[in-house]
This record gives sequence, structure tokens and C-alpha cells, in this order.
Amino acid sequence: MLKQIPKSDEIKLKDKFVERYKNILGSRYDEFIKYSFSFLRRSLRVNTLKADVDEIKKRLEKNWKLENIPWTGEGFWIESERRDIGNTVEHTLGYIYVQEAASMIPALVLEPRQGDVVLDMCAAPGSKTTQIAAMMQNRGVLVANDIKADRIKALAMNLQRCGVMNAITTISVGQRFSKYQFDKILIDAPCSGTGNIRRSLKTVQIWNPGMIKRLSHTQKSLIETGFNALQENGTLVYSTCSLEPEENEEVIDFLLNKFENAQLEKIKLNVKSSEPILEFEDKKYDERIKDCLRLWPQDNDTEGFFVSKIRKK
Repeated sequence: MLKQIPKSDEIKLKDKFVERYKNILGSRYDEFIKYSFSFLRRSLRVNTLKADVDEIKKRLEKNWKLENIPWTGEGFWIESERRDIGNTVEHTLGYIYVQEAASMIPALVLEPRQGDVVLDMCAAPGSKTTQIAAMMQNRGVLVANDIKADRIKALAMNLQRCGVMNAITTISVGQRFSKYQFDKILIDAPCSGTGNIRRSLKTVQIWNPGMIKRLSHTQKSLIETGFNALQENGTLVYSTCSLEPEENEEVIDFLLNKFENAQLEKIKLNVKSSEPILEFEDKKYDERIKDCLRLWPQDNDTEGFFVSKIRKK
């Protein structure tokens, strides 16, 4: 049952924000606002580098009510009033990672395997990085990069806590990786976070169209770099927790128009999703974008997310 965030009804949404999202969502707009201003369900992922899923579930269910997340066997929603799962022994020892349910999707779509050479271009604080390492079973090479030193500190702590041994941490702008070659690349790009309003109400207060355009420019630069750094037949996953077409469908449209050997692949997961946006304002996007995954908060009672899977032919 949804529980509204205190004082969220006092927030005055900008006229341009309301106009934009009413145009995009139509009759679903009110539902979007309702979910965006309600508490986000807590969720966790069992870290299989250190623990067995059934064993950890048995331990936690002594004090917590858990519900399986449909798209991953390692993930659980915490159906309890308590929100201090991060204070448990299991979390301290790295047996679990407190990670939002939709945030688990990009690594699942990337499908990293033992022996792969993988780049997580925007890695901090490490939720997806530690998930990738677990899927690789600590075998292969995982380059975990971020642009800011203070964010690298959190990343390094989480890698250590979770027992990740195959990661190299780097501090660099993502665009510098174009001269290297990787089997798989995750770009969980810096974004406006409009799918994440329920975690930070400040998102709607700082939102403005100019910021969206600047971010879209950066995201196009990152995805171009990522594609150039991809081995032939490699996989690139581009994701954001934004709901802006300019940061999502437009970025993929840019890549498809620039590279003839970029091939979108359909994402097959047990998750409810909405149709990607193929027309926005005066722009029409490539029809192939329908194979991307667009999640509104009301689709699964999660964050809003956008995920795409690209193969280099």
C-alpha cells in the first residue's frame, strides 16, 4: 500500500514540468505523481560472492518479511515497516547489498560472464559494479570507473565489503576509454533522476529543460565512447534513472544514426514495462527503439528506469 512522503503535497511543481509530463503520460500523469511522492519500497540483493541466497533469506526472515523480485532470483523487497536493513550484520559483512529493485536490471541485461573484460563506466557507489562482479564470480577483469575521487571512496569500500577481487578502480572521464577494447560495457549515465523523485524530492525542485539538454549532450558523448570501446559482437547496456526522452530514446536514436553496426536487442525479463517514446515534441525516433525498456514508477512500484541493450555487429 502506498504511503505518501510527508509534506510532499506542499511541493509546487514547475509549470513546464507539469506540461511536459502531462503531454508524455496523458491520463497516467496523476498516477505518476502519486507514486513519485510516495515512499520507495526498500529492497536488497544477496551477494553470491559471499553468501547463499536460500541461507540468507532464511536468516533474514526471522526479523524481516521478504518478497521475491520477479526479475532476479537474488533480489527481495523488504515488506516491513522497519527501514534499517543497512544496520544488520548481514549488510556489514557484505552478504547483502541494499539496492533498489529496478537498479538491478541493467547488470542482468548486460549478462557478464566469467572471463569477460567489462567496463562499468560510471560505477560509484557500486551497486551495479558489485552485482556484475558476482555474476562474473570474480573471474575476468572488471574496470570500475568514476569521475570524482570522493565517489571512488564509496565505490572502493563497497567493493571491499562485498569481496570483489577482479575489479580495477579508475578515476577518469568516461570519454577517455575509447582507445581500449571491452567485451561488455555498462553506462549507467549521469542523469536528471526524474525516475527517482521518490528518493529525493529535490529532483523536481532543481529540474529545468536547460539541464536536460546539457545532460543529453554528455550522455551522447559517453555512449559514443562506449560503442567505440566495444569489441566486435560485444554488448553495451545504456541506462538511466531518468524519464526524459532526451536522455533516453534520443540518446539511443543518436547512436543508431551514427553507427550502422549498432544493433538494438530486445530485453527479455519478467518485468512490467511501458512503451518507449518514439515521438517527442518535434522529433521522431528510430522505430527500433521499441525494443528498449522504459519503466515508470507506477509500472512495478519502483524507481523509474530506462534500459537499452546494444550489440556491436
